[in-house]
Amino acid sequence: MIKNDLFLKALKGEIVERPPVWMMRQAGRYLPEFMALRDKYDFFTRCQTPELAAEITVQPIRRYGMDAAILFSDILVVPQAMNIEVQMKPNFGPYLPNPVRDQKGVDAVMVPDVDVELGYVMKAIKVTKQLLNDEIPLIGFAGSPWTILCYVVQGQGSKSFDMAKGFCFTQPKAAHELLQKITDTTIAYLKAKVKAGVDVVQIFDSWGGMLSPVDYQEFSWKYINQIIEALKDEVPVIAFGKGCWFALHEMAKSNASALGIDWTITAQNARYLTGGNITLQGNFDPARLLSPPAEIKRMVTQMINEFGKDKYIVNLGHGILPNIPLENAKAFIDAVKEYKG
Repeated sequence: MIKNDLFLKALKGEIVERPPVWMMRQAGRYLPEFMALRDKYDFFTRCQTPELAAEITVQPIRRYGMDAAILFSDILVVPQAMNIEVQMKPNFGPYLPNPVRDQKGVDAVMVPDVDVELGYVMKAIKVTKQLLNDEIPLIGFAGSPWTILCYVVQGQGSKSFDMAKGFCFTQPKAAHELLQKITDTTIAYLKAKVKAGVDVVQIFDSWGGMLSPVDYQEFSWKYINQIIEALKDEVPVIAFGKGCWFALHEMAKSNASALGIDWTITAQNARYLTGGNITLQGNFDPARLLSPPAEIKRMVTQMINEFGKDKYIVNLGHGILPNIPLENAKAFIDAVKEYKG
């Protein structure tokens, strides 16, 4: 039994004394202990070495005591497993030297045996669970099929993902085939993670907001929903679409246990669009962690009051930035732990 099950209670919609808190990208580059490992090992070595991934996962828990840990990994381990080369270039980000841009490219993409190709992730989960010692739940995650397609077709990060969108709009048959292959792989991957021991899964649709509401339904949401449907009976699923407030009404009809939201929507509107029945997670602007600690605490308390303490998970509206002072991250977590509703 998990000793601190506040996060799991919030996902079930139960009454809690205070909302749970964790931060997207909490195991990462704002922590000096993370940077020490980053200077010694390259990115994918850290992802692929179970002991390193586990150590990075628990670093922020030791320092701040969040209510959930999220496994250190990357959404791009999935295309790597699908026979697509992915490099992580310093000061540049992800780089895919052979982007998929036609039917021939899609045909070469394989749906792998996840236990073979991504076995290192399952080992990392087992090592992490030992380190966590049932204190708090562990979150496993994957990118949404659309977000993965963005990188696979574009070949790198982008402000507009014009190549990815162009591929979908000019070659929809090939695009849907690629999205389905990514979806099938992601379902198998997340199921393997659950078997290995994660307590919750989150789907990150980082680039969903690039699409119009109509295109979002066709090229993103229907694939996310397939993943939710495949996992809903095994584990709570959180769906997070950055910039996707326009789809919240539709997303709330799904079997997701919670919806993550970014900072571009008010608590009142998010509750209204989702019908007030589903747990929401978010939505503090990550850049607001640059405010003075006292101001952060005031804003976090106000945010909880606006969402309400129940059916709510305190988080950022996207990943924590690398330049956030340690005491500011602490102020964010402490404000939630000290909350009196």
